Amino acid sequence: MTYELPDLPYEYDALEPHIDSRIMELHHDKHHQGYVDGANAALEALAEMRQNEEFSDIKSTKRALAFHLSGHVNHTIFWENMSPDGGGEPEGALVDQIEQDFGSYEAFKSEFSAAAGGVEGSGWALLLHDAAADQLIVGATENHQNQTPQATTPILALDVWEHAYYLQYENNRGEYVENFWNVVDWDDVANRFEQCHEKSI
Repeated sequence: MTYELPDLPYEYDALEPHIDSRIMELHHDKHHQGYVDGANAALEALAEMRQNEEFSDIKSTKRALAFHLSGHVNHTIFWENMSPDGGGEPEGALVDQIEQDFGSYEAFKSEFSAAAGGVEGSGWALLLHDAAADQLIVGATENHQNQTPQATTPILALDVWEHAYYLQYENNRGEYVENFWNVVDWDDVANRFEQCHEKSI
């Protein structure tokens, strides 16, 4: 198995009351595991194609790998972006960059929340580091991989697929998005930003 399901960095109920323990259990153990399994299955199919030199199903297999591997990566970042000790506001170089690129932290937060609310169907709101310009941009991604600009790395990810919130918030995605800010681990986001910033092209 090339890809493996990472452990949650906290207990299922650690993010309550903002995210319910049952949601966390199903989301991590079932949904994320499904993306891990799907990515590994796609790799196995590709290995078999190479061995047999028969690539008639290459298009759908590559699409499956992009979908499932992106789901695995996004979820891994999502879990680590949150903490029972989260909330507040970013500090240091991260907030300096946010203020430079968005005008203010509040302006960034409004844009990110609007992007999360505006995703059609299933997808993510992402704070992305753009390596080409060494700047931060907000992206709204359909599914796990569609409409994400090249040369960008997610440093803050918010899952807005219905399985991320429906058991607790039903169809009120806006309330879920607003409560997400109470669990954001800005130290984790800042570490990701610093790593990207050092490697800008």
